[in-house]
Amino acid sequence: MVVVTFGIVVLRYGLDRGWIWLQESVTWMHATVFMVAAAWTLQDDGHVRVDIFYRQASPRRQAWVDLLGTLILLAPFCIFVLLVGWDYVAASWRMREASGEAGGLAAVYLLKTLVLVMPLLLLAQALAALPRQLAHIRGTQAAA
Repeated sequence: MVVVTFGIVVLRYGLDRGWIWLQESVTWMHATVFMVAAAWTLQDDGHVRVDIFYRQASPRRQAWVDLLGTLILLAPFCIFVLLVGWDYVAASWRMREASGEAGGLAAVYLLKTLVLVMPLLLLAQALAALPRQLAHIRGTQAAA
């Protein structure tokens, strides 16, 4: 993404050339990285939280925070995005949406599909983490 962005700048300001599809490709790459990597970030415990309290808590308390955060915040958010995003993505697929710009990328509906992929991956990762969180709460988790 950085190399493509650098190339766009060199083409535009150095060679007075530019292509809309190349500029849009950066948006596609950026969206893909964030939408697909959200679940991976959750797996690696890399999401932002109020760490000032969390990091000093015991593993059991951390597991409670993670479990409640998953059940009260993450799961409802993912379900909401799936419900709201379904019609949005379906409409894009029905009309085989393409870029509104001349020379832009086709198949925008594929990019918009990530609106549904992200919450599905997040829910899958949240479900995968539940047994570990429950084991910490019960005190049956071996030290890592």
